[in-house]
Amino acid sequence: MNFLNRLLLNSLALYLTTMMGVGLYFNNPSIFAILLAALILGFVNAVFKPIMTILTLPFTILSFGLFLFVVNAISISLVAALTALNVTGFAGALVGALVLSIVNAILSSLFKNNEDNYSRASYQ
Repeated sequence: MNFLNRLLLNSLALYLTTMMGVGLYFNNPSIFAILLAALILGFVNAVFKPIMTILTLPFTILSFGLFLFVVNAISISLVAALTALNVTGFAGALVGALVLSIVNAILSSLFKNNEDNYSRASYQ
């Protein structure tokens, strides 16, 4: 998927998650605010999340990977501090990050790129 399609898909997932009322919300949900929050979320996931994952690796190993949910909640809280996204608390960020992951996975499977299937078929 190209960058623009991925950004729109993440924006839709973020909007649907905020509409579910799971701890994430926008006071005034405009298209610009949602796109900006999705863009910054992608940046945080690409830059800061790997650093936080490496720094918290001992906790992640001891908790059998469950500490990654805390890393996701911290990422959502950081995005909320930088954008119009609001979080009801750490528990809201934790549940919101979990629901956002599920919604994003469902949307990604619905709108998957068919070109990937053709390129894999040509190599087999």
